[in-house]
Amino acid sequence: MRILMISDVYFPRITGVSTSIQTFAREFVDKGHELTLIAPDYSAAGGESAPEPFEVLRIPSRYLVIDPEDRMLRPREIRRHDRMLASRGYDLMHIQTPFFAHYLGLGIAKRLGIPVVESYHTFFEQYLHHYVPFVPTSWMQRLARDFSTAQCNDVDALAVPSHAMLEVLKGYGVKTPARVIPTGIELVQFSQGDGDRFRNRWSIPPGRPVLVHVSRLAFEKNIDFILRMLVRVKTQVPDVLLVIAGEGPAHRRLQSLANHLGLADNTLFTGYLERDGSLEDCYCAGSAFVFASKTETQGLVLLEAMALGVPVVSTAVMGTAEVLAGSGGSLIAEDDETDFAEKTVRVLKDPALRSRPPRRRVEAVAHARSWSAPVLAERMLQFYGQVIVRSGRRWAADPAVDQTPKTDDVG
Repeated sequence: MRILMISDVYFPRITGVSTSIQTFAREFVDKGHELTLIAPDYSAAGGESAPEPFEVLRIPSRYLVIDPEDRMLRPREIRRHDRMLASRGYDLMHIQTPFFAHYLGLGIAKRLGIPVVESYHTFFEQYLHHYVPFVPTSWMQRLARDFSTAQCNDVDALAVPSHAMLEVLKGYGVKTPARVIPTGIELVQFSQGDGDRFRNRWSIPPGRPVLVHVSRLAFEKNIDFILRMLVRVKTQVPDVLLVIAGEGPAHRRLQSLANHLGLADNTLFTGYLERDGSLEDCYCAGSAFVFASKTETQGLVLLEAMALGVPVVSTAVMGTAEVLAGSGGSLIAEDDETDFAEKTVRVLKDPALRSRPPRRRVEAVAHARSWSAPVLAERMLQFYGQVIVRSGRRWAADPAVDQTPKTDDVG
């Protein structure tokens, strides 16, 4: 199969979308398929990305005013590649992000005469108002719903990372056939980490209790809740340290809030950590992983923590509820700072919840590994095959591809 993807973001811009694209794309190549990704060129900003086993077609791009980390692909630059793209014989276009990539991807697919799958990665209704604060929240939420509905109904099929997000889209009135296909995790990568190495690198004493949070430092991630919760934890565990790994537009505000709450000595902002062992070591340095986002369509970081055997304390909202269901090695907290703090202190003070290998930790690792990247990539490929067949195109499909409808389809 020849797959063409387009996205408004990709590495070195670190986001969940970038990770999802890379995970699926590498698995597709391993399974013998060809893939080209159209993505922004970040070289003008000094950003470079490691080589990939698939083709990445970098397109010159402009800055976005509302979020300087993001880029706007230049349509004219993409048109320069039309003849080359037409010669490749692609079977399908997969649009990974809305905004400019959505419309550019539709245009490319129309010119190539191929069907379009789009991933709905982000719960925009709970997202956009953070970036346009001068417009009333209710207006932005209504705009996000209308915007999402129109875009989702523009394409041939949707890939959605959780049943919770699928139900939201149904409620919007989306009629496009959809399949729930989460992003898998790389089991080899998240099978080991060295917490002591991380502690040595950041001069953290061996016995100091550490909490870990990994995410993009964005307003919608609810990290301010984690900081306020930490104030309560500190009253019972005075030397607790919260390690926050990530970067993003809310970084400065979060550091200011930590200082205001008297947590300057109880927080460590590391910035982005590479997935070369540094991130895995960070997870393993923690007595627990803490998470409270209300907007996750999946919650990949929870699976990564569980795969490494790190106890998780998290709220269960949207996609995180599905990740945590049946996980065994997690404590689900209410959306309440006191309850969350109580469960966090319980993990910090109860050796049975942290020692290796308790039953709950073994269960958590097994649960995380059920979300393996190869299995979910195969599910995506089967979905591609169904979309191609439905479009009426001829394609030498693998006989193993299941063409039967699935129960989580809509439309």
